[in-house]
Amino acid sequence: MSAASAPTGELTRIARTDPAAIEKPAGPVRRGLRRARRWLSGHPRLERGYRIAVGVIGTLLTLGGLILVPLPGPGWLIVFTGLALLGTEFVWAHRLSGWLKKQLARFWAWWHARRDARRVVRASNTARTPNARASNTPR
Repeated sequence: MSAASAPTGELTRIARTDPAAIEKPAGPVRRGLRRARRWLSGHPRLERGYRIAVGVIGTLLTLGGLILVPLPGPGWLIVFTGLALLGTEFVWAHRLSGWLKKQLARFWAWWHARRDARRVVRASNTARTPNARASNTPR
């Protein structure tokens, strides 16, 4: 087994046994990302290019997701993916992502409460009114 394939094998084993362990702050993926980020911070030109690439790709993902929001599909997922990508390099994007998640949670809570209230009203109206066919049939 070569040295390059050893970490991949370790990640595969961990992913199969405990998928949540990969995303923990002390997990192997986060350790590898921190190591790569430290290396990148030692190379200013590469770091600037990396930040520009993250900014462009994250912005494109976010704008593309916003375009897709009214259409059926994963519009919000793409928006949050773009903001998460931007949030890795820009503090304002990280804060915006947190604020947007809170607003979206508030909206969905309102939406579900409204839907449930409509169902209750609809159920009470159908229980009170007699069947339309029964009232229209001749005696």
